[in-house]
Amino acid sequence: MLWTLLLLGATIFVAFANGANDNFKGVATLFGSGTADYKKTLWWATVTTFAGSTIALFSATKLFHTFGGKGLVPAALAGSKPFLVAVILGAALTVFVATKIGIPISTTHSLTGALIGAGLVAVGFDVGISTVWKSFLMPLMVSPFLAVGTAVLVYPLFRLAVTLTGFTKETCICIGGEFVPVAVTSEGHLMTIAAQSLRVVVDKEVSCLQRYTGTMLGVNVQRVLDSVHYLSAGAVSFARGLNDTPKIVALVVAGGLGLNWGVSLVGLFMALGGLLHAQRVAETVSKRITTMDPDEGVIANLVTSFLVIFASRWGLPVSTTHVSCGGLFGIGVANGKARWGVIRNIVLAWVVTLPVAALQAAGIYMVLRQLAL
Repeated sequence: MLWTLLLLGATIFVAFANGANDNFKGVATLFGSGTADYKKTLWWATVTTFAGSTIALFSATKLFHTFGGKGLVPAALAGSKPFLVAVILGAALTVFVATKIGIPISTTHSLTGALIGAGLVAVGFDVGISTVWKSFLMPLMVSPFLAVGTAVLVYPLFRLAVTLTGFTKETCICIGGEFVPVAVTSEGHLMTIAAQSLRVVVDKEVSCLQRYTGTMLGVNVQRVLDSVHYLSAGAVSFARGLNDTPKIVALVVAGGLGLNWGVSLVGLFMALGGLLHAQRVAETVSKRITTMDPDEGVIANLVTSFLVIFASRWGLPVSTTHVSCGGLFGIGVANGKARWGVIRNIVLAWVVTLPVAALQAAGIYMVLRQLAL
């Protein structure tokens, strides 16, 4: 009974930490581009992620098997509650600390490192190295490069399509909830076009928005784009719930707990973690990686959602963090506004995630194994 409660508590912790670190990554472009404020963006992420978590029970079954630990360690160990508690706690602590300092890291990466660390303590070098590479590390390493490359390729194609339609952009600022077109004076000031006598000075360039003019089937083009932006961000969050939930629930199921209520529990605490502790990571992924316009955000979201949903369907444990940040990196490269210092720090955090999670899980397992004797 004690080990069941520990496994349950560890699962709640890792689901909460996952939500806090990952919840905003799918919708970062909504907030970063100024399409929606923080509160609206956060709730949209929460609702769509929970929907993905629920659907995972039916359409992402291969991931349940991938993260059960079989093939990586002996089957008997994969069902050992002390082993599973160590793995989950090692991953959860790694993700939670990263969340506190505002660094977006991968729960998938953390769970992989924790499985390896606890596995090495348990069975030494009998850990299935080929399984580690094929089922875990290769998808994790390849996916961000695919995201960057796809975003860089799609970006000019999207621009070309917009040019062919004849739609144009105007520079706007938001005054009293209304977007007002402005012109830039020779002194670098912004002046409202409608009333040339009124000058509005903006301290930072990011405060200005590029918005499309014109209509499509009688509807303002920018409104159409904003609607697509919401849907694409929701698709990314849905894909995250679809991809991340089975990875956490698989370890609970391996410990003998039920699948159906496990999915509900994980989905619930992922949502709660995002609602309560997402803001620091939100600022990093939304504002610090690159500046972007709404249309650039749509491109990043479409790339991310496509890759993550495809990976979930085929049981590939890619990281939504790696893919979504990779899409943002690609947009930054394509528009020339990438902040390389921030990107470097994020990538370095990804590099150390696996060994940190492995060390923590290994230490926890050594303690728990002694308690279980």
